[in-house]
Amino acid sequence: MLTPMVVARYPHATDAFTEGLQYLGGGTYIESTGEVEGSSVSGVRRVDLKTGRPQREVPTPLAGAFGEGVTVLNGAAYHLTWKDGVAFALDAVTLRETGRYRYQGEGWGITTDGKSLIMGSGSPELVWRDPRTFAVQKRLTVTDQGQPVRNLNELEYVQGSLYANIWLTDRIARIDPATGKVTAWIDVSALTREVSSRSTGMTFDDVANGIAFVPERGTLLLTGKRWPTLFEVRLPGLKAEGATTGAGRARGN
Repeated sequence: MLTPMVVARYPHATDAFTEGLQYLGGGTYIESTGEVEGSSVSGVRRVDLKTGRPQREVPTPLAGAFGEGVTVLNGAAYHLTWKDGVAFALDAVTLRETGRYRYQGEGWGITTDGKSLIMGSGSPELVWRDPRTFAVQKRLTVTDQGQPVRNLNELEYVQGSLYANIWLTDRIARIDPATGKVTAWIDVSALTREVSSRSTGMTFDDVANGIAFVPERGTLLLTGKRWPTLFEVRLPGLKAEGATTGAGRARGN
């Protein structure tokens, strides 16, 4: 069990029912949101890290769809829907739609290892997909001590490991993408307690969700659905890398 050490706190929009998160470099991250009614709306936004203010935002391109995860690979932002079986490719800078793909089942989290897209459906199974066609390349079942791990939600690929929020919990699983085995658990309950103590009207599903790697500092950005704070944290084993130069080189969701 690993405990993250908070090194910075940033404002986060409380209308953001966070489904996907990825750092793009230059103090900007991309975020996807869910919900189809009330103040929280499904969509994709580019956000300034220090202020939490959207620089650009668009609704999920399919009217009435519940937006899910987002990840950026080679200048394209891939955005899922929960139950509609449609993924969208958006220009990562302008957020204009450039393509659509169909898939079977639900869409939850999505990330990339720099070559393929890695997608989850809330089940213990992760699916690798071709970013050009969305065709399935391989499937992998995530297990902990031999038991399948369900409710894999937001995903992030970092330095050879997959990280996954577990829906409705204060835990993040670190997963070996070769075997599917959980190699560590990250306890984010202290972050949940902090935002709960500062917020009113939080509901049972305003849970931790959102993981983004900041390569130039070797840190993670962690937040949750409608949380007022985005935390920058350090974890054992993560190392700083060369500075990013924009969305085309950013990795993970």
